[in-house]
Amino acid sequence: MENRQEVFKIQIKAYLCTLIEGQSIHKNHLNNIGMYLTKEVKAEIFKKHGGSESNTGSTEGQIALFTHRINHLTGHLKKNHKDYNTERSLVALVGKRRSLLDYLKKKDIAKYRSLIKELNIRK
Repeated sequence: MENRQEVFKIQIKAYLCTLIEGQSIHKNHLNNIGMYLTKEVKAEIFKKHGGSESNTGSTEGQIALFTHRINHLTGHLKKNHKDYNTERSLVALVGKRRSLLDYLKKKDIAKYRSLIKELNIRK
């Protein structure tokens, strides 16, 4: 069973390569097709904004993660404008980020201003 799954994955990767004309893709990049938020990206976001990779609960780290996801979903919706489920998820995510930004604004206005500037969030 596991061998059949591996063969199927290889066939899908070969099919994707044929779809992408004129562009050479390294075989290691094929594993990440469809994965915009990997463990490494998350760890980098939290390391940069949360202080450390293990500090996943910090307000700044959560806001940065939400911003990354919002930017990805916005790009997806530009291509797929009738994807209403994604649109609804995007609105909910923006609301969560807004509430975290309001909390951060109340607690530490300097961190709030620097994070807004760093993430290019208009306000």
